[in-house]
Amino acid sequence: MEGTNPVNKKLAAALSGGAVLVLALSGCSSDDSSDKLNSWAKQVCDAVQPQAKKIEAANTAIQKQTSDNSTPEDVQKTDAKAFQDMSDAYKAIGAAVTKAGAPDVDNGEKKKTDAVKELDDISASYAGLKKQVDGLDTKDQAKFADGLKGIATQLDKLSQSGNDALSKLEEGDVGKAMAKQESCKSASASPSATKS
Repeated sequence: MEGTNPVNKKLAAALSGGAVLVLALSGCSSDDSSDKLNSWAKQVCDAVQPQAKKIEAANTAIQKQTSDNSTPEDVQKTDAKAFQDMSDAYKAIGAAVTKAGAPDVDNGEKKKTDAVKELDDISASYAGLKKQVDGLDTKDQAKFADGLKGIATQLDKLSQSGNDALSKLEEGDVGKAMAKQESCKSASASPSATKS
């Protein structure tokens, strides 16, 4: 039953690269951000935390599927659900940023608009990947593996654009204000994000 596994491992690697890009915040901050900005950050962080967990769970599901000797059908089902969950999560994060409005910083409106557009695009891309996975031929092992390979390549790009979208939003005082929020700290408590 081998054949899908190496490819699915590549898929998992691509995914984990962009996993909790949602909040690549370090726990360090200075205290010079305004109350207005702090309450904006709290609103966004509180909304993002459950979505970050959802994205992480979707990642874990795909990772887990790669370690078993999974059938193409199982891989297809797990990956399709994971992509759908990620699509929903990014959409929800975009909605949370929209609802919070522009952060109280220079170019806040532009930062917000850009981030929301990127988040919506990422959401649409994951929805597209779900369609692709759904359309793969699970009866033909080689074709299925090829299809997954193409999806893994797209995922690599996607994880990068997600990072870019949020790093721009989190530049400067916005990032400092977000880093102070408990919900952002716990959402980003992955090993890569705990360094000061």
